[in-house]
Amino acid sequence: MIPLWLPLTLLSAFCLATSDALTKKALAGHNEYLVTWLRLLPALPIFLLPLPFIAIPRLSPEFYYCALGALPLEALALVLYTKALKLSPLNLTLPLLSVTALLLLVVPFLMLGERISPCGAAGILLIAGGGYLLKSNPGDHGILAPFRALVSERGSLCMLCVAVIYSVTSTLGKRAIAVSSPLFFAAFYIPLLVLILTPVALYKGRGELRSMARNGTVRASALPALCYALQIVAHVYAINLTNVAYMIAVKRTSLLFGVLYGRYLFQERGGLLATAIMLSGVVLILVGG
Repeated sequence: MIPLWLPLTLLSAFCLATSDALTKKALAGHNEYLVTWLRLLPALPIFLLPLPFIAIPRLSPEFYYCALGALPLEALALVLYTKALKLSPLNLTLPLLSVTALLLLVVPFLMLGERISPCGAAGILLIAGGGYLLKSNPGDHGILAPFRALVSERGSLCMLCVAVIYSVTSTLGKRAIAVSSPLFFAAFYIPLLVLILTPVALYKGRGELRSMARNGTVRASALPALCYALQIVAHVYAINLTNVAYMIAVKRTSLLFGVLYGRYLFQERGGLLATAIMLSGVVLILVGG
């Protein structure tokens, strides 16, 4: 029987890839702070409207330490992610996200005491390796080009920082969910994240927001935001059901969905070998994780 966390994680990965593709299509070329903000702002009603009907759990100091500790890091990671995609080529930035899966072999154990089976660890390594190969382009500058680019490409350095931050925020988020509930955590966390991003986005994008509202760009951000909200809801439920490392590793299959979108929307090409490696990693986690 397939565990519930797996389809939830795949749903989260699919919605994330869809949001990425729609964001690239609707908001390409705009200020990265506004892009980050508009990816979350239209989704606020999804989290705020159910709040009066959600049972509020008894919140311990641990919940506040984890949630409030993760918030500024999450905001920083979102901005750096968008900036990385804007500053540098995709094949020099997205492969570095695989570092998150590698760090999650260690970080959840140190912070939560979560243990990973040898088979699960092998699956995580395969997904990380496949994800790296999927978005890199070894033929042009070698397989280590994304890491060599850390010296010259600011976008690559930004994405490496994102990968490190996500290994911490994913772990903190898992603990905050465990001592509260998935839906309450999302309803608490996302509005506060938007609150943190709002003054920064309005200041950094002050010369562009009005024109974006006039030409329909703000309206076009609603669909990417909806997909992003759905991936958050699926994420918080999935991560509560399994180890952080397994869930985040499988969520990296968003890269596979991204390849399909890239092929059909942006005429990009992806690798079959890397896809097979990632899928074999998912199977290993499912069988022996």
